[in-house]
Amino acid sequence: MILTPMRFKDYVWPHNPRVYEMSYKKELVSHRVPFGLYTLQNMGRQHRVFRGEGEFAGEEAYTEFKRLATVFYEASPGTLTHPLWDTTTAYFAALGLRQEPTRDYVSYDFEFWECYGGYALGLGTPGVQAVQDVSALTAQGAAASERGGSGSFHTAAYGESMWAIAEKNGMELSRLLELNPQVKNPNLIKPGDVLRISAGGAL
Repeated sequence: MILTPMRFKDYVWPHNPRVYEMSYKKELVSHRVPFGLYTLQNMGRQHRVFRGEGEFAGEEAYTEFKRLATVFYEASPGTLTHPLWDTTTAYFAALGLRQEPTRDYVSYDFEFWECYGGYALGLGTPGVQAVQDVSALTAQGAAASERGGSGSFHTAAYGESMWAIAEKNGMELSRLLELNPQVKNPNLIKPGDVLRISAGGAL
């Protein structure tokens, strides 16, 4: 069976890497509760990580590695196509030499981080836009938090929890929940949610 060549942006591997792997991870946060126990909060899945190892051999081996390094130095994400993985939008996160290179032989390893936005085929620009949207929400949440120090509200930033918001504002979680009856499940808050942190003002 002939496999499709691996590709990132406009760079096409002359032959596919020898080793490749993909990893998934969820971020779990542990919160202390009364009587010495704890509860775990699922903060959601993190980015997928694509790693691999390969070699370039022949008269143009080191030149080929330099072409790959040029792509690594580009700042923007791009489309990663692999014979076995889903096509996705990713950042070229790491590129390394596994031994001293020569003109005709280079052993290397690499790592790609998938962009936020889902695992659908042909993710393209929407994945990049999702990252920008989350960054904007995080900035808005930070600004709202500064105002909330002497005001009445806090806008949840990406990755924040009810526990963290309560601690940041010097209050008990029970009080924060009391002020926000619209929150039915303290484990489910989204970036951009507006929470009352003092009794004054209207939501």
